[in-house]
Amino acid sequence: MQSFDVVIAGGGMVGLALACGLQGSGLRIAIVEEYPPTETFDASDEHALRVSAINAASERLLTHLGVWQNILAMRASPYQGMAVWDQDSFGRIQFNSAENGLTHLGHIIENRVIRQALWQRAESLPDVTIFAPSSLQNVAWGENEAFITLSDNRMLTSRLVIGADGAHSWLRQHADIPLTFWDYEHHALVATIRTDEPHQGVARQVFHGDGILAFLPLSDPYLCSIVWSLPAESAQQLKVMEPELFNRQLGVTFDMCLGQCELVSDRQTIPLMGRYARNFAAHRLALLGDAAHTIHPLAGQGVNLGFMDVAELIGELSRLNKQGKDIGQYLYLGRYERRRKHSAALMLAGMQGFRQLFDGNNPAKKLFRDIGLALADHLPGVKPQLLRHAMGLNDLPDWLAAQPSSVEKI
Repeated sequence: MQSFDVVIAGGGMVGLALACGLQGSGLRIAIVEEYPPTETFDASDEHALRVSAINAASERLLTHLGVWQNILAMRASPYQGMAVWDQDSFGRIQFNSAENGLTHLGHIIENRVIRQALWQRAESLPDVTIFAPSSLQNVAWGENEAFITLSDNRMLTSRLVIGADGAHSWLRQHADIPLTFWDYEHHALVATIRTDEPHQGVARQVFHGDGILAFLPLSDPYLCSIVWSLPAESAQQLKVMEPELFNRQLGVTFDMCLGQCELVSDRQTIPLMGRYARNFAAHRLALLGDAAHTIHPLAGQGVNLGFMDVAELIGELSRLNKQGKDIGQYLYLGRYERRRKHSAALMLAGMQGFRQLFDGNNPAKKLFRDIGLALADHLPGVKPQLLRHAMGLNDLPDWLAAQPSSVEKI
C-alpha cells in the first residue's frame, strides 16, 4: 500500500500539467496512465493530425511548468494573425499581433509534442510517481482518504483523487456524477494540407452554410492542419472522397484563399459532443479538462479551458496545503468548482450561440451576422477585448496572472 496526497487518473496533457505544477508544494503526487508515450518525437516525422491552438494564458502556464522551451525546441508554429469570415459575404474580422504590440497571438502545436514535453518533465520530478501502463480498477471513498486498486492489483491511498481521464471519464462515472451532454450533430474532419501559397502565420476560419472550416498554420510555411466541422454524413463523404475531388472541394470552400490545396495525410473524423459535469468536485475528488467539460472546436479553446482548470487547481491545492487544510474535503474544493464551472459554462454557452448564429444560409441571419462581424472589426475598443478573450487573458487565476508573460511586446 503506497500513500499519496494526490493521485491523478490520466496522464494526458491536462493531468501531466497538474502533476508538474504541484511539484514543490509539499504534496506527494502520483499519475496513473494506461497508455504512456511509446515513441520519442523526431522533427523529421510527419505532422500529427491532432493539434491544439495554444493561447497566451496556456503558454504562460506551460512556461511556469518549465516545459515551454522544450516544446518550442521540438515543433511549434507561432501565428501572428487571425482571420474569420462568412463565405460569399462581406462579414469579416481580422486580428494582427503587430497592431496590438505583440510578437504573436498564439501557437499551433501537435498534442503529442505538448504531452511528451510534460511527460519528460513529470518523470524528472522528485515529488511525482508515475504508474504506467496502469489504470484505476476500483476506488473506495473513505472519510479521510480514498482507497485505490490499480489494474495490476497494486493498492494506493490518497487524500484527493483527480479525474483527468478524458471525456468518457471512468472516475466521473464511478463517482456517479451526472453529465449534461448534447450532440452538436457535427463531426470534425482533420487532415494536413499543403497549399500553393504560404500561410504567413495566419490562422483562418470560414463559415459556410452548414459547416466551419479552419486552416491552422504549421511550422512549414506551406502546411496547414485543417479542422472541418460538418454534419456527420457530409464529413463521412469527405473522408472517403477521392483525393483530387477532395482537394477541389476544399479549395472552393476556402475561397481559394491560399491557392490550390493538396491533401498530404490521412483523414480522420471525430464526433463532436458538448459535455458539462453536474459537479466538478466531490468528497476527495476533483474533475478537470475533458472529464469535466468538452466544447465545440470552432474557437480552438478546449485544451486552453482544461489548462486553466489546472492553473486554478494548482493555486487552490498549494494554498490549502500551506494553510494545513484537508485538500480532499469538498468544502475546501468549492472555490475551484465555482470558478471553473462558471468559466466552462460561459465558454459552452458562447460556443453554442456562435455556432447557431453561423449555422445555415438564412438571408436574415446571414445579414445579421455579417453586420456583426463588420461592426466588431471596426468599432473602437471591441477588437482588443475580443482578442484578450481569445488569448485567455480574462480567465487567468490570480497567481498565474502575476507570473511574467512570455508573449512579448514589440
